Amino acid sequence: MTTANDIVSRERWLVARKELLAREKAWTREQDALSAARRALPWVRVDAPYVFHGPDGERSLLDLFTGKRQLVVYHFMFDPSWEQGCKSCSFVSDHFPGTVAHLAARDTALVAVSRAPLAKIAAFRARMGWTFPWLSSHGSRFNYDFHVSFDPADVAAQAVPYNYTVQPFPHPEGPGLSAFVREGEAVYHTYSTYGRGFEPVMTTYAILDFTPLGRQEEGLPFPMSWVRHHDRYDAP
Repeated sequence: MTTANDIVSRERWLVARKELLAREKAWTREQDALSAARRALPWVRVDAPYVFHGPDGERSLLDLFTGKRQLVVYHFMFDPSWEQGCKSCSFVSDHFPGTVAHLAARDTALVAVSRAPLAKIAAFRARMGWTFPWLSSHGSRFNYDFHVSFDPADVAAQAVPYNYTVQPFPHPEGPGLSAFVREGEAVYHTYSTYGRGFEPVMTTYAILDFTPLGRQEEGLPFPMSWVRHHDRYDAP
């Protein structure tokens, strides 16, 4: 094995590690400050009568809270014409199952929402072995209003409204995460993030960031091009 890293004594390593620790602590404090600023954002009331399709029939946005005070929606890329969900969104969603019970203990519901019809979602969800709630917004403006589905004309014109700017985007669907809160039956939108903004959800990346080789994405066509559906890593 060859390495560009210095090979040093334990004593010298400890000096370097403590120097990095000071930077890590400063970063943690900045993260805490950003989280506080995120919580302090103003709210926008959501009055649109969105309809979602789930295994138990039609649901409103308020219904998705399932009685909880807070709701987190993962905008899963799954165009109605596709036969399976986006592999990168699947990578993100693989991290959800273990969080649902813990989020519920903090009065928070988590759901995924896609534009694909419910039958396609159900089949793919079963294939992936997921149990978290996943609903279809097919026929609703929900995805468009939260800027994760795009008009074909905008995609062709390379002028897609995504991540708070107008930019080229290669797909008719984009990933995102949105947070909502309710006061009684009034629902408010509090936050949405796109691009790398929801990267903290992907704990595989967080674990790789602890390792000497890191994410190993340098030189790839795009950073997540190595990702597969978790049942396809052994496929040729």
